[in-house]
Amino acid sequence: MLRFLAEYQEALAEATAIVVMFVVVLLRQPRDAMWVRTVERRLGWLGQRRGLSIMLVGLLALGGSAMLSLLGRMPEPSVHDEFSYLLAADTFSRGRLSNPAHPLWVHFESFHILQQPIYASKYLPAQGLTLAVGQVISGRPIVGVWISTALACAAIYWMLLAWLPSGWALLGGGLTALHPGVLHDWGQTYWGGTVAMLGGALVFGALWRIVRRPNVRDSLLLGIGLAVLANSRPYEGLVASVPVAVGLLVWTLSKRGPRPRVLIGLVVLPILTVLALTGGAMGFYNWRVAGNVLRMPYQIYEATYASAPLFLWQAAPPMPSYRHPIMWHFYLFNDYLFKQQQTLQGLAKMTWHKVKTLWLFYQGGRYFRLGLTIPILMLPWLVRNRWSRFAILTCCIFTVGLLMEPWVQTHYAAPLTGLVVMLVLQSLRYLRLWRWRGRQVGRFLIWALVVITIASSARAFSQRMQLKAIGWEFERARILRELQANGGHHLVIVRYGPKHQPNNEWVYNEADIDGARVVWAREIALPQTRRLLEYFKDRQAWLAEIDADDIPQQLVPYPSELRP
Repeated sequence: MLRFLAEYQEALAEATAIVVMFVVVLLRQPRDAMWVRTVERRLGWLGQRRGLSIMLVGLLALGGSAMLSLLGRMPEPSVHDEFSYLLAADTFSRGRLSNPAHPLWVHFESFHILQQPIYASKYLPAQGLTLAVGQVISGRPIVGVWISTALACAAIYWMLLAWLPSGWALLGGGLTALHPGVLHDWGQTYWGGTVAMLGGALVFGALWRIVRRPNVRDSLLLGIGLAVLANSRPYEGLVASVPVAVGLLVWTLSKRGPRPRVLIGLVVLPILTVLALTGGAMGFYNWRVAGNVLRMPYQIYEATYASAPLFLWQAAPPMPSYRHPIMWHFYLFNDYLFKQQQTLQGLAKMTWHKVKTLWLFYQGGRYFRLGLTIPILMLPWLVRNRWSRFAILTCCIFTVGLLMEPWVQTHYAAPLTGLVVMLVLQSLRYLRLWRWRGRQVGRFLIWALVVITIASSARAFSQRMQLKAIGWEFERARILRELQANGGHHLVIVRYGPKHQPNNEWVYNEADIDGARVVWAREIALPQTRRLLEYFKDRQAWLAEIDADDIPQQLVPYPSELRP
């Protein structure tokens, strides 16, 4: 019981506040809700000034994510994927798409990174390009994350303008910019979320506008949104785009569909033009990185290292032969997770875990917010509207698609963020109409929920600001900064102990390994390590013995008896 109270104390606090406010509104007279009407008028007035509103939403998201980094703790990469995206950013910022393989690449082999036939990230370029923008303009890739967060939240507002009245769209954009999951999780990490969120918002926002009034601008924006999804979350973007394609097809065949000339000139050609250019660019990228126009770097990496397939219906590949024990331990666990879901009990357990993970994220990330859960009770009323039915059906199809993957992270669902926000707002609109004995109970209640949600977000913001820079990733960053500040060039040879966790990987490098001030390398068999030391003989060689990752780490000079 105490564990439950500790885990859900914020949700219980919100529930208490909602009940208290609900009782208050029942006891008070309707005229006491004058402040509600004032807020709605002001919001409607501001919402009609769309240029100002989209700027305010973007600045709110930009300022919030920047403050969390600058006034709290500066994010450091800690997940394998983040280091891979940072490698892509470093590569792009140098004006290259890939890097030549290093002659001693075995020492630098790491997760989600290709070492042969070239040295590059396995991922598609959208997130890496975003980080590269931040690195080029400020020297900090996190600035690219701030910018993408601002653009994504502004795009959500733009999308909502097509689905909802302007005042409600502004409210949705503001709540998205304050959402702990968007601001704290996606806006403070390097492995994505906001880029795919931007792409999804462009697709769904353009869809409604095209159906209402076909035009070239929105068709181009829909194509750009599809291009962003294809280069950030290709599978999830495809699943989210299928209902869009079906919806457009049904619209064109219906009585309300456009004439063929209008359809081709204003919709089909602009979209196909963008997709053709995107396909050509992706093919060129694949050729430069993977050596094959039709094969992505991701596919090469999975064929080399993966111990589990990408989807549950596929057969497990043979376990690869790994050169480093730490990689074997990591992929052995992936194999375990996949095989666990081949049984009915294991599949049900993991399905519940995936759904719960996504649900809690959209309700506030690690900071569960009950204020956004209550409006979902109005979903039965939403199905009366055909566009709401489309959104609900799209969410269901998308969820089923995600459940087909062996594991799910919250940013996998980023393309659908705009639709989720829209459904919450539509539910609030229906809740607003609720009356009890002539009193506008619903009208007061929805604003009570909004106030409580904003207060909960502010509390989460404050908690995040107070987090200390503690953890293995901050130890690694500290050592890196100290070596760079000392001058000269350094080689850090990493030796893992039995208590080391495979998820905490220290061996990652810049795009130009030989030109880097600090090079991280794995210690392997003595003859090979001596060749490494000989190759980098002009560098100061250090030994990092990493065992328990959560304690202060110290470097020592690499033992002289092990040198060539």
